[in-house]
Amino acid sequence: MMRAWQINLQAHLGGGEVFTAFLTRALSRLGVPSTLFVHRDAGFWRSLALAPDNELVPVADAGEIAQWLPPQVPGQRAWLLSHGPLPARLRDTVHLRTAIAHMPPQGRDPRAFEHHDLVFGVSNWVLDGLRAAQAPAWDEPLYGVAEARGDATAPLHAQAPYEFDPRKLRDRALSVFHPVLSSLEGKPRFRKLPGLTLGIVSRLTPIKQFPEQFALLAPLLAQRGVNLEIFGAGGYASVRDLKRALGPLGARARFWGHQDNVAAAYAGLDYLMTGLPEKEALGLNVIEAQSCGLPVLAVAAPPFTETVLEGLTGFLYRDPRQDAGADFARLLDALLAGKARPDPRRASEHLERFSFAQFSARVERLVAAIRSRLAG
Repeated sequence: MMRAWQINLQAHLGGGEVFTAFLTRALSRLGVPSTLFVHRDAGFWRSLALAPDNELVPVADAGEIAQWLPPQVPGQRAWLLSHGPLPARLRDTVHLRTAIAHMPPQGRDPRAFEHHDLVFGVSNWVLDGLRAAQAPAWDEPLYGVAEARGDATAPLHAQAPYEFDPRKLRDRALSVFHPVLSSLEGKPRFRKLPGLTLGIVSRLTPIKQFPEQFALLAPLLAQRGVNLEIFGAGGYASVRDLKRALGPLGARARFWGHQDNVAAAYAGLDYLMTGLPEKEALGLNVIEAQSCGLPVLAVAAPPFTETVLEGLTGFLYRDPRQDAGADFARLLDALLAGKARPDPRRASEHLERFSFAQFSARVERLVAAIRSRLAG
């Protein structure tokens, strides 16, 4: 039986890990079980909807993976599928070496996907970068699935906005003292404030470039009395820098930490805000929000021009680094003046691209190509 030997050693839950989960399910439907190697400190995997036939193998590092793989026998190759470039220790092998690019190669080391037999991109933006780097790219974007987990009517309570890195002394200290401080402060329940409410529903990572973005946009929001709710957690420096950028908003910017119930987070907003575009691969939160009926405000650049339909599932605005936020300010004024709020669920053909059925069809074509290569 064909098996996918998947590798995802990320320590924190993000879009790539949610993608991994629904990939195990799509493969299972095609009769392809997975063995998934994960980092032993990543405790979130069992909370995700992995395929029933998926075998979860926690490891300390990539060096432990080789002992689990089938013997390297010429003519009897296994299918290795890494989320991100294959670990260097696994690139010199007779097995079929493939990877999913969850990050755009643009602006990164073009050699990252050397010694791979096939690389899959999650958007056309990523595929453009793979082709420019002369990587062996599959010719169809895999996209992702708009799965918003949770109950939109359930209450949300504030959680810590920080992801602590145990390798850093500062983070180890904060991981001890911050929960104590939080318990003294309590966990307020989320209630929508009066007025226009924009929101972030995302890990607060450097690739989103939120501090750079809101250093330009926060004064514009503050001048107009707009609220910003932040559902997500990140490293200490990422959260610190974003809080500084949001200073002009004062109490109108509120941090709620990571929320498992993202459906309820989307339900509490008028529009979702994306980060800056060029380091983003797809944005599962963008397609999730639209599937929940929440329109999106995004910079008019890839990959958001693949996932947001202007006027139908949200609105696009010029990159604020190009005009100091002038186009965004014009959009805000239009929204505050009563510009009609689109319902993305009416764009059924657009949303269908991000359904599990369409994703499974793409994976079926991918599996057929893998079978052919293994046979060859």
